[in-house]
Amino acid sequence: MSPLRVGVLAYPGCFASEVYGVPDLLVMATHVAAAQGAVQPSYETSVVSPRRRVIASGGSALDVSAVRPVDVLIVPGFELSPTLDLDATLADLRPEVASIRSQADSGTAVVSICVGAFLVAEAGLLDGREATTSWLFADRFARRYADVRLRRESLVVTDRGVTTTAAFSAMYDFALQFVREHDGPRIARSTARIALVDDARSTQTPYVDPALMPTVGREFSLGVKRWLDQNLGARYDLPALAREFHVSTRTMLRRFAAEAGETPLAYLQAVRVRRARHLLETTDRTVAGIAADVGYRDPGTFSGIFARHTGRRPGEYRAQFRRR
Repeated sequence: MSPLRVGVLAYPGCFASEVYGVPDLLVMATHVAAAQGAVQPSYETSVVSPRRRVIASGGSALDVSAVRPVDVLIVPGFELSPTLDLDATLADLRPEVASIRSQADSGTAVVSICVGAFLVAEAGLLDGREATTSWLFADRFARRYADVRLRRESLVVTDRGVTTTAAFSAMYDFALQFVREHDGPRIARSTARIALVDDARSTQTPYVDPALMPTVGREFSLGVKRWLDQNLGARYDLPALAREFHVSTRTMLRRFAAEAGETPLAYLQAVRVRRARHLLETTDRTVAGIAADVGYRDPGTFSGIFARHTGRRPGEYRAQFRRR
């Protein structure tokens, strides 16, 4: 069987580490497979670009080849910041967006790393699909691409041939998943151990820090979030919340979603889970007691919501992350 052709799309300002991260891990997997009896490499990797010269993040000049047909096209992230003129940046990257669209139209599987999802979305590939991206820019992504079903908590999402990942290190979660699918779980496990990569992660929720999120244009939703933070243990009551801010329930949902890209309840659940994580990591309190503290009278309901956000039941989470 011929090796899978994996191309990485390099472009001005992309993160050089995200250009080479997946190919390097695939090289490791190839060596692992060879040591376990594989007779030929599983992957053929290349760095491609519609430009002759590419300067990546930090001023690194990348050696690139012309765009050509591949089986998988990886789109790395770029230097996105809260103050960056995203419209201008994406306009400058129209050749790359066109390449992504062209490759997808020819049947190539497309994979974005981190905020590379913005480029894939610009190509129209995520409309109506589930996707994820860096938690830091999830609100911005949700506002810009309303037709995308954003799964904020996920590390890797694949929907009908298009894969998106969370920030930076999630490229390794994708790469291991890719190796698992093409070389089998044994090769993937061995590669993860050699690379010191946790192959059991399933969510980016434990890494979210709301204090780092940008605030411009989010005054209404930030006020609602502060109120929810201060009433964490209270029963969620949408009509009462709307009255608190002198709006209708419909206006509450519309304005909050426009600024935050989610519902107040989804935000509240995420905050409750973050608080519960802290208590599980730092105290000996029972799961039922922690559930009550963060607003859940039924420990079973709490456990299900916690697992959906973190990929682990409360007891499992405590066993892995308890601070000794």
